[in-house]
Amino acid sequence: MILVEIGVDSPRVVHYNQVENEKGLRAGLDLVEELRNKVEIRVAVYQQRLSHYYNNRVNPKPLKEGDLVLRNTAISSPTSTRGNLTPNWEGPYKVKKILQSVTFKLETLGGREIPRSWNSEHLRNYYQ
Repeated sequence: MILVEIGVDSPRVVHYNQVENEKGLRAGLDLVEELRNKVEIRVAVYQQRLSHYYNNRVNPKPLKEGDLVLRNTAISSPTSTRGNLTPNWEGPYKVKKILQSVTFKLETLGGREIPRSWNSEHLRNYYQ
């Protein structure tokens, strides 16, 4: 007994034409550069839209000199091995100086200055 699939060819096999197939492949190769340019434009538009959406939702943290803040421990000591139960924030620290709108110099509550500057992304307000 012979299976039906073995005895009957599919329409794709029946209507296959080598010359037409090669013409179609060459036409596709001619359009590859145009398709690539369209995709690049679409990706750029998507990234601009995504950036605009993100930037509209970001709220800068208004910190002023003398405010108390916590700093992110993963950023403050990236080489140290941290366990799951270690705190994510350390402090409090006092804002000593505003270098730019989002960059700050910190000091401990005892008055010792922290050696590097900190971005507001890595700081959080401390409420007593």
